[in-house]
Amino acid sequence: MSQTAAVQHAQAHFDTGAFFADLSRRVAHPTDSQSGTRAAELRAYLADEIAPKLTALGFDCQLHDNPVPGAPPLLTAERIEDAALPTVLFYGHGDVVRGHEGQWADGRDPWTLAVAGERWYGRGSADNKSQHSINIAALASVLHARGGRLGFNAKWLLEMGEETGSPGLAEFCAAQRSRLAADALIASDGPRLRADRPTVFLGSRGVANVDLVLNLREGGHHSGNWGGLLRNPGTVMAHAIASLMDREGCIQVQGLRPPPIPTAVRRALADIEVGGGPSDPAIANDWGEPGLSPAERVFGWNSLEVLACGCGNPAAPVNAIPPAARATLQLRFVVGTDASRMREHLLAHLARHGFGDITVSEPVIMQATRLDPDNAWVHLAMQAIEQHTGIRPALLPNLGGSLPNDVFADTLGLPTVWVPHSYPACSQHAPNEHVLAPLMREGLAMTAALLWQVGEQAAALPRRVR
Repeated sequence: MSQTAAVQHAQAHFDTGAFFADLSRRVAHPTDSQSGTRAAELRAYLADEIAPKLTALGFDCQLHDNPVPGAPPLLTAERIEDAALPTVLFYGHGDVVRGHEGQWADGRDPWTLAVAGERWYGRGSADNKSQHSINIAALASVLHARGGRLGFNAKWLLEMGEETGSPGLAEFCAAQRSRLAADALIASDGPRLRADRPTVFLGSRGVANVDLVLNLREGGHHSGNWGGLLRNPGTVMAHAIASLMDREGCIQVQGLRPPPIPTAVRRALADIEVGGGPSDPAIANDWGEPGLSPAERVFGWNSLEVLACGCGNPAAPVNAIPPAARATLQLRFVVGTDASRMREHLLAHLARHGFGDITVSEPVIMQATRLDPDNAWVHLAMQAIEQHTGIRPALLPNLGGSLPNDVFADTLGLPTVWVPHSYPACSQHAPNEHVLAPLMREGLAMTAALLWQVGEQAAALPRRVR
């Protein structure tokens, strides 16, 4: 009974082709949640694919209707060995984005896991089917090595609507706090910082989208007859946006700027190098908040981006002054930013700068989360992964992107430790989505090592007060 036995079992699961078979079967479920036409497939993935596997590992599984009518179901599972032991909640999502059939290279079918060298292609291969499959298989390896015990209690929550904004997830977790009660979340989603460096992240930046709209009049007016006499909404909107950020992309609205980066976060980001991969765009070192490293700008600071902006018909312009202009802005924000006041701050800023006739929509918000890098669960994960791989993992206090971690961190009150198994160039959400076989094997082994250490250190791990 040893960690080595658990790791070897996980590696054998890969080497025998059993993991490829599991992932092939799961990719073959066309669980697209975006089209609205796959309700039966979304339910079947949980009921016919995941529940039997977890049941075989000693979990008590239950399928739940979504509290949002028409939204896909959720699955919970629990395996309680001893109430005195710590409990880990695992999370995954089995839904995927549209398959983009006919757009994949070499005629590949998105619902068939296809091998090309070290790449395994298929929709959901990276996001998120391989990632929760690794965690399920690693649990099996620890159970095998420990003679049928984990050394801790385990629970699962799998949803089927993450790619459409996780409808009902927050409501479900709020109503099921007792069922989902745990001491920590360990989950996998998103990419590593780089393919060659294991990564641990502890939360995610929040995201808030708003629309700016300027309606000046009914209909367009001939630019020859009225040019120079009528306010052009496109010009006004351009100047309004320029007042929100300077020409280097630095946010000028005080209420949308974050608090100073905490010392622990700066320390964690000190050895993080962003970009540099063969498919990565070149970083503009003179863009964004001055005085920050690229890692601090994307993981420790806020960014305000223009996602879309337009007036008239750019594809077929006519000689007329357009009547209206519209822009969609997105704020990616870190903990400490009061995004609920985003609209208030924007309206006040625009009014002060003479753009009071621009309307601002209510923001659609996903909250930011960030676990303290000094948390005991973080130390365990970092030490276990480094001990197994010989590589110090990249530690990100939060992702630059967003996922529904606020449900686990805030609603359930859990320390959250994410260990991703994809990589930045995986074509997630696009045709040709894929995973790298070596990362799958390494992910299986290092997750088995991590979960073994949870059992080994169970007595010393902090417990939440129930």
